[in-house]
Amino acid sequence: MNFALILFVLSIVSGVVWAYDRWHLRGRRFAAAKSALDEFDARSRSAAVNPEAVTKERSALRDRLMREPAWVEYTGGFFPVIISVFLLRSFVVEPFRIPSGSMIPTLVVGDLILVNKFSYGIRLPVLNTKVIDNGNPQRGDVMVFRYPKDPSVDYIKRVVGVPGDEVVYRDKRLTVNGVDYPTERVDDYFDGDRVSYLQQYQETVGSLTHRVLVDERRPAEVNPENFEGRENCSYDVHGFRCKVPAGHYFMMGDNRDNSLDSRYWGFVPDANIVGKAFFVWMNLSDLSRIGSFH
Repeated sequence: MNFALILFVLSIVSGVVWAYDRWHLRGRRFAAAKSALDEFDARSRSAAVNPEAVTKERSALRDRLMREPAWVEYTGGFFPVIISVFLLRSFVVEPFRIPSGSMIPTLVVGDLILVNKFSYGIRLPVLNTKVIDNGNPQRGDVMVFRYPKDPSVDYIKRVVGVPGDEVVYRDKRLTVNGVDYPTERVDDYFDGDRVSYLQQYQETVGSLTHRVLVDERRPAEVNPENFEGRENCSYDVHGFRCKVPAGHYFMMGDNRDNSLDSRYWGFVPDANIVGKAFFVWMNLSDLSRIGSFH
């Protein structure tokens, strides 16, 4: 489901109704109400009635005459809210829910996160075409993007390779352009879903430090799918080597042996970028997870 497209359509429909009411129907209601109230006032002046009752009846008559039709109230009436949500999630921030454990320990299942929509430039909603350049993804960023094999599905992974990089992952060690990412072994991570412990490392990418998990019981060999740009990669029992083509990015999950990522389905084109993830705003199972992350 393309929620952005649904919001766009709702914004257009409700906006048309709102504008039609604002510049056409409302004027007709005012004119009809004024005529009816003038007639009511004339009748009231010629009749001996209780002034308090007249005022109450006049107010009720005015409210009834000025009331929006139901079809306007339940379409155009929601336009300000719908357009505000549409613009906010299109150009500022968009919420997402983490559905899998591929980014453990950085992000866990159930984390509700916010994604910055302008970190990598301003893009037209629905079309996702960049119209204002405001920077590009950097190694180490946690990025949300549309899955290349099914753009209706959003994925979240970490950027490990930018255009032109040579990414090598051999025997579960990551190297980019011939330089090893520094790692430091820390306490093992307990995986409650699998009821087992995984080796945990602190990995440094430029000025950013984050943690990754390695399952030594899993082989280093990768069995890739066919994907566009597959000729830029070579695989063997120890891992793989890939040259990232122009306009594309190489993505990996922090849960290295439990993540379907660019190792398997290929590169992420720039056109598929949604934004940079930066904040956990809620996790109903663990409120202590609320906060920013790298």
